[in-house]
Amino acid sequence: MSEKRTDTLTWDEYFMGLAHLSALRSKDPNTQVGAAIVDENHRVVSVGYNGFPKGCSDDVFPWSRQGGVLESKYAFVVHAELNAILNSPRSVSGCSIYVSLFPCNECAKAIIQSGIKRIVYESDKYKDTETTVASKRMLKAAGVEMVRLEHTIKLDVEKIPNTMD
Repeated sequence: MSEKRTDTLTWDEYFMGLAHLSALRSKDPNTQVGAAIVDENHRVVSVGYNGFPKGCSDDVFPWSRQGGVLESKYAFVVHAELNAILNSPRSVSGCSIYVSLFPCNECAKAIIQSGIKRIVYESDKYKDTETTVASKRMLKAAGVEMVRLEHTIKLDVEKIPNTMD
């Protein structure tokens, strides 16, 4: 009898992988962010990625990072975390959210208000910005656990085993 595999993904690695997969749906040419919301039983509740609201054509609205409010993407893009919360078919209260980039202050407010209790994130590249400092301040005050995954698994499609063997 064969021994079981021991080199499997942890739950955190697995769900961060789902966040990465969701990010691949983003049409943003500069930043692709994905999010996955998971309940206490390791069931996926919702996913999201950064993009424009329903009904707003990504061919009409700007993707630029430069320019005024109406010429850049910032006034129009819905972040991955908010998309995952808004797209959820049920309450996300008590859930964990996995996100590839630490949430901004606006997403932090939505996370807190929705009742999410744990954030697992990968990148914290904006950690020194005032909005991220504000985000962490609010999340800490609200008792939301923040966990940074230092080592995540990047999906290499070429190395996926053939399950038909």
